[in-house]
Amino acid sequence: MPCLLSPLNRRPPRGHPWPIALTIALAGTQAQAEPTELGPVVVSATRSAQPAFDVPASIDALDADTLDASQLQVNLSESLARVPGIVAQNRQNYAQDLQISSRGFGARSTFGVRGLRLFVDGIPATMPDGQGQTSHIDLTSAERIEVLRGPFSVLYGNSSGGVVNVFTQDGGPDTVAEVSAAFGSDHAHRVGVQLSGQQGAAQYAISANRFQTDGYREHSAAERSTFNGKFSLQASEDTRWTLVLNSVDMPEAQDPLGLTRADWQADPRQVASVATLYNTRKSVHQSQAGLILNQRLGRDDRLQWTSYYGERETVQYQSIPATSQQAATSPGGVIDLHRNFWGQDLRWTHAGDLLGRPLEVTAGLSDDVMNEHRRGFQSFTGPASDPDELGVKGALRRNELNRVNSFDQYLQANWSFAADWNALLGLRHSKVGFVSSDRYLGNGNDSGSTTDEAATPVAGLMYKLSPDLHLYASFGRGFETPTFNELAYRPGGGGLNFGLSPATSRQWEIGAKTRWNAWAGAWLANIAYYEARTRDEIAVLTNSGGRSTYQNVGRTLRQGLDASVTGPLGHDLWWYAALATLDARYRDGFLTCTAAPCTTPSVAVAAGQRIPGIPDLTLYAELAWRPAHTGFETAVEFRQVGKVYVDDRNSDAAPAHGAANLRVSWTQKAGGWTLREFARLDNVGDRHDAGSVIVNEGNSRFFEPAPGRTWLLGLNAGYTF
Repeated sequence: MPCLLSPLNRRPPRGHPWPIALTIALAGTQAQAEPTELGPVVVSATRSAQPAFDVPASIDALDADTLDASQLQVNLSESLARVPGIVAQNRQNYAQDLQISSRGFGARSTFGVRGLRLFVDGIPATMPDGQGQTSHIDLTSAERIEVLRGPFSVLYGNSSGGVVNVFTQDGGPDTVAEVSAAFGSDHAHRVGVQLSGQQGAAQYAISANRFQTDGYREHSAAERSTFNGKFSLQASEDTRWTLVLNSVDMPEAQDPLGLTRADWQADPRQVASVATLYNTRKSVHQSQAGLILNQRLGRDDRLQWTSYYGERETVQYQSIPATSQQAATSPGGVIDLHRNFWGQDLRWTHAGDLLGRPLEVTAGLSDDVMNEHRRGFQSFTGPASDPDELGVKGALRRNELNRVNSFDQYLQANWSFAADWNALLGLRHSKVGFVSSDRYLGNGNDSGSTTDEAATPVAGLMYKLSPDLHLYASFGRGFETPTFNELAYRPGGGGLNFGLSPATSRQWEIGAKTRWNAWAGAWLANIAYYEARTRDEIAVLTNSGGRSTYQNVGRTLRQGLDASVTGPLGHDLWWYAALATLDARYRDGFLTCTAAPCTTPSVAVAAGQRIPGIPDLTLYAELAWRPAHTGFETAVEFRQVGKVYVDDRNSDAAPAHGAANLRVSWTQKAGGWTLREFARLDNVGDRHDAGSVIVNEGNSRFFEPAPGRTWLLGLNAGYTF
């Protein structure tokens, strides 16, 4: 059962149903005199392991059962939809990865994940420039996911919206072998094997999976193979080593591109004609290793050292017209990237006291580096009028070596300065440097460099009004640099767009966490109201054929509310609901592009327009029936997503939509065997909605259709030796 936390505020934005959420949160005042025992969920996203109920921040923990929930276990979007404030969209396009945003940060990304920091077992899945990938995350071996939102995200540096920490399982004490398989609509299927155990002081957990799909839409087939290995050695009572290995191989993922409104409504399964003409697609190969040392230095001191290295190769074929690629400044229609990345983090933690009250202090240094060899090729080899010569690698048009380095120092303290009060303070200094060396001089030398740095403080205060009602407030300043993908193109072509500045933000939130006894047992509710003001917001300037350019557009304002409630209804019924509302707007007017090609913005966007790609409401609700001692579970889920504007002018929008899902599973145990069968039916009403949008798409191909009714069947068989 997930543990959820969040905030309130003095003046809600228009249309926010905060009185209802406030009633939920303050229901804790009706709790019984004795504290309700819920089984505390301990989280570590604030780098200080403590019960989530006692953390003055919005943080959620999703356990292994929640991550499973009779799902395909391929995409983070399957489970993150349960977290209020997080929008995780499966675009039905494995060539473009997921769309994940936190409180509106990251919604503009058309490639990969940005605005959030991603970690797997403490190893960064986000590069030092702020760009992250999720394709290598193995959900079948995940033990829990922690999601941190709001001001305390700045504790992780170059990020504004949130932090997603994935923790995979440790092996032992028993030896367990498991085989899993799932198959469903559109010839989607996944097969996997897992082996975990313990030999003396050594633990191991190995997982390998292969996934394939023909895709909901035409020209959207994909296949992906993943491996995750975690090996731990308790070398002594004070010393523990952990080695983490993972890899992903995606030989070809077809890219169907977006659809215009007319095409989407006529046939949501169709593909943009230029996608087949240029055979738009992407391949990815990545491998990574990380080593973690946990050393206890004495009764009150601990040291953690993390080091990692990885390589990633990406080749992507875009739908840039061949005639446009012939310009001297054009980098071509094929992106060929080779990246290697490495880094380390050294952290010291001291648990002591100050003025006779418990105090924990953490100090650390982190250094992260990514080298990128970026090449561009024409996506044709002959006359542009010959279809047989399109969608193939042609002449070299770009060749550069890029490097980004982030060096950070951080200090934080968690002090229970009174019986019912707790303060969490932090400060981080980040320095991020970008360097580009142009090796293709046929269109001039586009070499250059830039450095951005910022100090990002954060402070949180919690008051325990009663054992079952905690109130808190927090504030933080953050910044996010442009990523290499956002710097990659200037509006007129050529090298990196070093004219982009980092965005800076000021965030605050207030919230309540409460628990009480009602109906058949313990209930938990959380609520948060927040505000984030950003300067030099980075927004899409042009977006055509899979290639985007960006600009700074001034000030923005995000105001929102997150709330969740969970508990038993009796008769083996369980209820969970998460609601988020968000009003995200530009505070300054600016000029933008509305069609391709466009090198100089000329269309006005008025102050007050909504930021595109951000729904004004998301809702997840679930009613589950789990008869005791039967191994049986069934549930009905409901997901609602509000209207999402497609561009800065708010000229069109994906309508609000909702869908109901059904799932059922049955677990049997006999001897050393554990068998589990499951089935699910998504979008029971067979609605045909736009699941996501491509922000500011220059050809008006904004819409990425969501599937109609789909089904999934699965089987897990495990043996404990």
